[in-house]
Formats: sequence, structure tokens, C-alpha cells
Amino acid sequence: MNADFRNFQHAFAGHLRDPHHIPRPAGVPARRMAVYNELLFNNICGFVDACFPVSRAIVGEQRWRRLCRTFYRDWPLHTPWFREIPREFARYLAEADIRQPLPAWLAELAHYEWAELAVDVMDCAPPAHDPAGDLLAAPVALNPALLNLAYAWPVHRIGPDYRPRKAQPTHLVVYRDADDHVQFSAINAVTARLLALLAAAPTSGEAAIRQIAAELQHPAPEQLLAHGAALLDDLRRQGMILGSLI
Repeated sequence: MNADFRNFQHAFAGHLRDPHHIPRPAGVPARRMAVYNELLFNNICGFVDACFPVSRAIVGEQRWRRLCRTFYRDWPLHTPWFREIPREFARYLAEADIRQPLPAWLAELAHYEWAELAVDVMDCAPPAHDPAGDLLAAPVALNPALLNLAYAWPVHRIGPDYRPRKAQPTHLVVYRDADDHVQFSAINAVTARLLALLAAAPTSGEAAIRQIAAELQHPAPEQLLAHGAALLDDLRRQGMILGSLI
């Protein structure tokens, strides 16, 4: 590639990212450059705005636009897919050194909002399974379009009318049901551990529950097994578990 052209591309991209501080490349008309600036920035913001309505409403339009601007300017996007822009924005809130005051729970709230999109677009075929299979005796078929999430804050309750002051460990499942609708469910730590064990490797429900009983040093493992069997059936009813693997 010609060195002059490469230098022009870098200058052009630099100005697009930060038009207030990096000068317009020589020879590019100001009016045309302004059109590029507006189109690209608004395009990025459109994907971000659509994915994070609760975060946007809480932060307020002025601060939200500043966040979009610094994300656009500073965060290295290494994906050609538009649908991955919201994931990168959630990563930006969690990992970047953002120099404006933001709620301590905003990054987790944004991740929770992104999870809905992530599950909705997951391209994963369900495994061969028996919907009526014995969940205790056979390896359990977990819904592959599922995210088992743990947060320090109750992100599912946060909104314009509720902003928590203290952290509260929270476990949530976001999954896609048989009708391709995204569902949300608040669970406890034991259910989260059960789902994690079932996702890690083909495991029968009984083996997973007995492992949890050992980890908890439960005094009555058989009692926990009975509760676990009912829990497995409930998770199947909700669509988080599909049945037993074939």
C-alpha cells in the first residue's frame, strides 16, 4: 500500500474518532467530512441506544452521549459485526478507565441488558434429547441458548425508580424458550451451581446434586436429592432444561 495513502487513512480515521481534537485531513472538504462524522457516530450510537434503554434512561441523555463519544473515540473495536457493538460497549463500561462519575452498578446493568441480545441471536442447535427423560438417572440436556449470570448488584430491579445503594449478590438466568422468546429468571446460588455443573459436562441430575451436597457438607444428602429432583422438573418446565440426552 502506498505510504501516502496509508497515512491519509490513519489521519481520516483519527479525525472520525475524535473530530474535536484531531484535525481534518488536508484536501477533504469540511462539509463532506462533517457528513461522515455525523453518519458514523450516529450509526454506532444507534446500536448502543437500542440495546441499553434502562442504562440510558438512568444516566441521562447528556452523560449518555458523552459515554458514547468516549467509547467511539477510545475503545478498540476489533469486530466487523454491527450486532457485536453492544457487547463491546458493555466491555467498555466494565474495563475502561472512564473519567466521568458513573453509578457503581452501571457496568453490570449494561451487561444484563446486553445478555438479552446475546441470547436472542445465539446460533446453537439443541442437542438430541428426550423431553420426558429421567433427569436424575440420565445426563441432562441443558438449553444451549442460556446464560447463567452472577452479579454483585440486583440489576434486574434497577430502573429510574430504583437505584440500589448497597451491593446484593444476585443470580439470574437469561434464556431462549421453545417459542424463541427471551426469558429472564432470578435464581439462588444453589440453582446457579446446579446449572453450571450441568453445563460443564454431560452429567446426570443425581450426580450433580450429590456433588452440590458434598460441597455444602449437607447433613442429609437424600433430602437434598428429593428437593433437587423437584428443582430439575421445574427447570424443565420453564425451558432451561430440555430433557435427558440421547
